[in-house]
Amino acid sequence: RCAEQVIGIHRPTLTLVYLPHLDYDLQRFGPVFSGLDGALGEVDKVVGDIITAARARDMEVVVLSEYGITEVSSSIPINRALRETGLLKVHRARNGELLDPGASEAFALSDHQVAHVYVRREENRASVKRLVEELPGVEEVLDEDGKRIHGLDHARSGDLVAVAEAGRWFDYYYWLEESGAPDFSRTVDIHRKPGYDPLELVLDPSKPLHKPRLGLKRLAAMAGFRTLMDCVPLDTGLVGG
Repeated sequence: RCAEQVIGIHRPTLTLVYLPHLDYDLQRFGPVFSGLDGALGEVDKVVGDIITAARARDMEVVVLSEYGITEVSSSIPINRALRETGLLKVHRARNGELLDPGASEAFALSDHQVAHVYVRREENRASVKRLVEELPGVEEVLDEDGKRIHGLDHARSGDLVAVAEAGRWFDYYYWLEESGAPDFSRTVDIHRKPGYDPLELVLDPSKPLHKPRLGLKRLAAMAGFRTLMDCVPLDTGLVGG
């Protein structure tokens, strides 16, 4: 409805509309699940309404898929591997262990099926590349030449770019024990997590009565108390796509 109103009121020269119907659920449950027909029906109706509104104003419509989603089975703990070898450093705070990029010789910024690995010293890149290549689930690791071939040689790209095998993905977790997980790991917090966290799309199944719990937390926040909407699970096996 917002997109239709913007088109009708402001008549912009370019309007970008994101429809999450076939994104969120497919990441939660995988590309085949019981509610797929319903999701397809919903997005079909929404797309139809937007196309009708746009064409009524002589606008050209492009329906574009940003990416495909395939079934996944398990994640690759790339940052934990870097920490276990002493390359990744953390510092301990009241809210748990925090990644310390400045003190780390190498750390990864995970983005689902790819991970950008930043290596502090150029002379360590080859050894870090070998380490990451040996992790189960890693298909390949791109160095400068590989990044150039794939069009990923941006100034802010990682020194290395790791690519997961089909059915695998990179989590951002860097703590070795769950007790060390920072408080924001169980919340929706895209700015403090070193990477994309698809588990933000999932409510923790180990915690019952989500709506009453979150409602009480919301009331506490409105009353001025510091509280965390800690409903995000840490079980990477819950991600389906």
